[in-house]
Amino acid sequence: MNKTRIGIIGYGNLGKGVEAAIKQNPDLEMAGVFTRRDPATVKIQTEGGKVYAMSELALHQDDIDVCIICGGSAKDLPQQTPELAKMFHVVDSFDTHAKIPEHFANVNASAKETGHVGIIAIGWDPGMFSLNRLYGHVILPEGHDYTFWGRGVSQGHSDAIRRIPGVQDARQYTVPIEAAVESVRNGENPELTTRQKHLRECYVVAKEGADLKQIEHDIVTMPYYFADYDTTVTFITQEELDKNHQGIPHGGFVLRSGVTGQGHQHIIEYRLKLDSNPEFTSSVLVAYARAAKRLADEGISGCKTIFDIPPAYLSPQTGEELRAQLL
Repeated sequence: MNKTRIGIIGYGNLGKGVEAAIKQNPDLEMAGVFTRRDPATVKIQTEGGKVYAMSELALHQDDIDVCIICGGSAKDLPQQTPELAKMFHVVDSFDTHAKIPEHFANVNASAKETGHVGIIAIGWDPGMFSLNRLYGHVILPEGHDYTFWGRGVSQGHSDAIRRIPGVQDARQYTVPIEAAVESVRNGENPELTTRQKHLRECYVVAKEGADLKQIEHDIVTMPYYFADYDTTVTFITQEELDKNHQGIPHGGFVLRSGVTGQGHQHIIEYRLKLDSNPEFTSSVLVAYARAAKRLADEGISGCKTIFDIPPAYLSPQTGEELRAQLL
């Protein structure tokens, strides 16, 4: 079996999850971890696995089939994905929904120029939830979409808080408003604003001497992340954060409420309950890395999203096996 060689770009929670997911897929192997830290300080779980400096990445173009880019959407991926798509087939988990069209255009230009495949916004939302929203639309064209996230830790939002000056560490919980969820499940088709669907709870460890009022202001007014929500900011110690907020659970619901041609009411619901947000996201990324290699082998290039990938390309099984076992 010719294994697909995966380069892991970044070794935070997401990078560690990708490493673990590769071990569950015998047709994949890790080509190396690439980090902005001193490689000597990064300890990975793969016996015999290699850790390289990010500056060495260009030297490994012949050793890597697909790079999975594990940086944050706020600062890392807008620069890294288009740049790396000039040298590699890439997959990322860009999750700033409002900026996906811009990110797509940038990655598409780079990937098309050099004949590479770039698959962006892969995870569970955007990602699996996006796909289920699409299914809902085409099956119930007369209806309403509803997406609820949580209760759980948002990696992207937590990362955005940690990048605020004066912040040492942070966790952000997204909390669905239960009354809104039940209204949708009851078929009431409510018109809900962003603020009526979710709360955002932020637990922040400030650096010594930091301006707490300024940090809180920077959080609650942050566009795309917190400005449109009722957001609470609670300052705690590092010890409290380490003791009470170390898990990274998440999940949520996608619902489509609509009617068919004779006026009958239907509700489609897709639910995820995740013990580990980064490990689940990593597992989705790894499946789409397999698809990126298959697309590339067919001579396809440019940027793709989850809408563009045939489901069979995610599986290591053959078409015959899929038809016999899953269809």
